[in-house]
Amino acid sequence: MKTVADIMTAAPIVVEVPGSRNDAINMMVRNKLTGLPVVRSSDGKLMGIVSRRDIFRKFDEDQLSLIMKKGCISIGPDVSIVEAAKIFSEKRIHRIPVVEGGRLVGIITPTDLLKEVKEMKTTMTAEEAIRTTCVTAYEDEPLAYTVTAMRISDVPAVPVLDARGKLVGILTDRDLFSDQTKDAEAMSRLGIEDSELAGYRNVLPLFYAATDKYLSDDRKVKDYMIKDPLTVFKKTTLNDIARIMVQNDFGQIPVHGAKDEIVGMIYDVDVLRALTGNADEN
Repeated sequence: MKTVADIMTAAPIVVEVPGSRNDAINMMVRNKLTGLPVVRSSDGKLMGIVSRRDIFRKFDEDQLSLIMKKGCISIGPDVSIVEAAKIFSEKRIHRIPVVEGGRLVGIITPTDLLKEVKEMKTTMTAEEAIRTTCVTAYEDEPLAYTVTAMRISDVPAVPVLDARGKLVGILTDRDLFSDQTKDAEAMSRLGIEDSELAGYRNVLPLFYAATDKYLSDDRKVKDYMIKDPLTVFKKTTLNDIARIMVQNDFGQIPVHGAKDEIVGMIYDVDVLRALTGNADEN
C-alpha cells in the first residue's frame, strides 16, 4: 500500500514567524496556494498552519503568530494513505504537514489523495458520502447577505437556486475574489502590490474583509455566480467524482437527484471516504 511519502509534496513552501498577515498572503498568491506550513525563522521548527480562511476569520490581526493554527495535526511519511484519508475525512482539514524526526519534510492535501481515488474502483456513491448540511443561496438575494451567510456557515461555496428551487449556479469564494482583483486599492489593502499576481484562481478571497464596497450596493448573487455549473448525480461513484474534481480543480460539486433537484454538496474530503470505506460513519 502506498504511504504518505509516495504522494506528498516534498520540501514545501513555507512562511516564517515572526511574520505578518501580508507575508502569508503574498506567499500564497505568488505560489497559487491556499495554505502554508508556518516555521520558526530561527531553526525551521514547524509552528503551525495558516490558510486563507484562518486569515479571513482574523483579518483584524496582523501578526502571523496570532492568526495561524497552533498545534496543528501532522503526520509521518511512512503512514499509509488510508490513514491520511481518515484524518482528512474526520477532521475536514485541507493540508497536513509531514514531519520526520521533528523536521518538516513535506505536505499532503486532499488533491494528492483524490488522484488515488480516481484510479480505483468503488461502488460508494455521492449520496453515501455527503456529510454536511447544504447551505444554498437565492439568485436575486443581495450579495452582502450571501457573503455573510458563507462566513457564518464557514463554507467556501454555495449552490444558487432560482425562485422555483432549481439549481442555476454556484457561488464560490474564488468567483468573488476574481472581481476584487480589479480593484487596485483593495488589492493593496491585502498587501498584494504586483497586479500580475492578482489573477490566480487560488488566491485569498478576502475582499469582503478588506473592503466594505460589497456591503453598500445592490449587487446580486446572480451577477457573480457561475451559471449552469457542472454537477454530479447522487448515484455517481466517488472515483468518477474524484476524476472530475482533479480535472477541473474543483474542491466541491453540487449533487442532484433523479428529478434534477439539489440534494447537497460533496466536498473533496467527502470523496476520500472511498479510501477509508466508512460510508456508515456518522
